[in-house]
Amino acid sequence: MSSLRAAQAPRPTPMSATLPQHLRRRLAVVLAVVLLHLGALWALQSGLLSRAVELVIPVQVLAEFIEPPQPQIELPPPAPPVATPTPPQPKPRPVPQPLPQPVAALTPEPSALAPAVPLSPPAPPAESVVAAATPAAPPAPAAPMRVELPSSSADYLNNPRPPYPPLSRRLGEQGQVVVRVFIEVDGTASRAEVRQSSGFERLDQTALQTVLRWRYVPGKRAGVPEAMWFNVPISFVLE
Repeated sequence: MSSLRAAQAPRPTPMSATLPQHLRRRLAVVLAVVLLHLGALWALQSGLLSRAVELVIPVQVLAEFIEPPQPQIELPPPAPPVATPTPPQPKPRPVPQPLPQPVAALTPEPSALAPAVPLSPPAPPAESVVAAATPAAPPAPAAPMRVELPSSSADYLNNPRPPYPPLSRRLGEQGQVVVRVFIEVDGTASRAEVRQSSGFERLDQTALQTVLRWRYVPGKRAGVPEAMWFNVPISFVLE
């Protein structure tokens, strides 16, 4: 009877079976982490980790050696230097050589027994001979002096026109007379003569007397008044 009760009595269930499912998952994760830490500690103590490191290091070195070499960039060669042309050197000017100067030679004094010989005069130097051979250049001609001829047509002179002789007008006499007059420095006419006749005496005399009464602007030489001859043309024309 007692055995039957013992068989019928309920068995005790573990604690994990009574926990909910999400707690069980967390408990499994915690246990896995603890086991990993314990395994790592055991590996450190037993030297397995150092062997793994020793096995991994050669792989890294081989990877470094297998890496292809980087292409080298070739720099372009430097440009050759450009030769600068050197300027031509100027030719040296010839230096004029000085002319040889005559040197006076010492002559021994004549002895008392030797007859006296007249000495020839020394030769003139070469420069004086050349200067004497070339003729002297003629002096430059002086600039001609400016000459201003007298004038009788100035407005301020108020010279009257020559009168036409009445008899010459009735006879129809006409022509041109050129009178040569000597004009003084003060502008007066001191002498006069007929240089070219008109062919009629009355016309020539009338022109001669008219120019002697006129006033003139005196002639000048280099700006200085000077007495000089002057030709005055007078025309007689019938209107």
